[in-house]
Amino acid sequence: MVPKIIIIVCFYIFLSIQLRPSIAQITWIRVGYYRPSNEFSISDINFGLFTHIICAYVAVNSTSYQLSLSPADQEHFSTFTHAVKQKNSSVTTLLSIGGENGNYSIFSSMVSDSSHRKSFIDSSIKVARLYGFQGLDFAWQYPNTSIDMNNVGDLFQEWRAAIDLEAESSNYSQLILTAKVRYTTRVSFQSYPVQVIQQNLDWVHVVSSNYTQPLSSNLTGAHAALYDPSSYLNTDYGISDWTNIGGLSANKLVLGMPFYGFAWTLENPMNNGIAAVAKGPAITGTGFLTYKEIKNYTKRYGPDVHVAYDSSFVVNYWTNGTTWIGFDDVEAVREKVHYAQVKKLLGYYVWEVSYDDNWVLSQAAADVHINNSSVQEDYKKGQNKRSLSVILLSTAAAGILLLVIFVIFFCWRRKLKLKCKFFTIYMS
Repeated sequence: MVPKIIIIVCFYIFLSIQLRPSIAQITWIRVGYYRPSNEFSISDINFGLFTHIICAYVAVNSTSYQLSLSPADQEHFSTFTHAVKQKNSSVTTLLSIGGENGNYSIFSSMVSDSSHRKSFIDSSIKVARLYGFQGLDFAWQYPNTSIDMNNVGDLFQEWRAAIDLEAESSNYSQLILTAKVRYTTRVSFQSYPVQVIQQNLDWVHVVSSNYTQPLSSNLTGAHAALYDPSSYLNTDYGISDWTNIGGLSANKLVLGMPFYGFAWTLENPMNNGIAAVAKGPAITGTGFLTYKEIKNYTKRYGPDVHVAYDSSFVVNYWTNGTTWIGFDDVEAVREKVHYAQVKKLLGYYVWEVSYDDNWVLSQAAADVHINNSSVQEDYKKGQNKRSLSVILLSTAAAGILLLVIFVIFFCWRRKLKLKCKFFTIYMS
């Protein structure tokens, strides 16, 4: 009996040494959201600049709570993943549900009832498999009551369990599960279920924009400010809130980068910096302009148009007369990607890929990761420290097990000797 125990213990020692957790390579993701359209097809994307492409958005049926696919959706989805894989087989595809125009009452009703949630979950997995998507992105912007938040937590737990079960019972790889969330952990003073997110989602896409707009402010501003010395409406505040206060791991966060900006009408052309007095939007009804539209508009004023950069907010802006446009150009994009790396985030996402101008911003973002060797060196140092810790812990565990074996063997031998001595006395 004792020799068997020793053999078993030795086997576990072997496992502890041979199968100790290996340190995974640092994963850095570059995500692009894409909305299907006839003007910009999926095959037009430069897939070498992205690791993940998310197809946005699909709606939810108001009565069945299943995914609601229009004929146009079905047409686009039927070729989406195939088109991506033809261009770059290593790119991962996800389907996003909801979006900024998603019906609040439908989502609130869906998450409030377990049967509604099951219908939604089963449908989402079925649609993902039917069209070859490798993951699902939940983009309800935003649950805003404590009841909503609790119910969203229940949804994430049940969704993860269903995804795990589906993967175990099929030959498919497990679906990725992500969500789009606000720049802070709170919406209308209600907090996201951060620990549930930590345990059940692969990562979250942090919406890091629209802090200010011409329709809501009479001062020009950085709508996607990385920093703001006078306000909490900035990305750095939000990331710190998610990690330091909420407790979410930094490598669960993906930083948002908007490939668009806003145009204000200045009150006084001579006062044309950040926080200059303005009187509403310029150029369009809302002031919204894609990066491509901004570049085309500014080029009308000459090939050497000067674009200013403000490092305090990390934003670019351009002005001519009473027109003031704030947006992220190459300088701002590079600084934000560098920030994401320094903060050890999982990566970044762009909204959205068709807004870029000849892939200028996407290329600038991708190049930061390639060229920023100092950040990679920090990562390697961290990996080495963790690897050493694992080795030390494994060695200590093996030593303790060997000591246990020695004690067991010693006691067994002692007991055996006593038995032999007793037997000898008895026989004599």
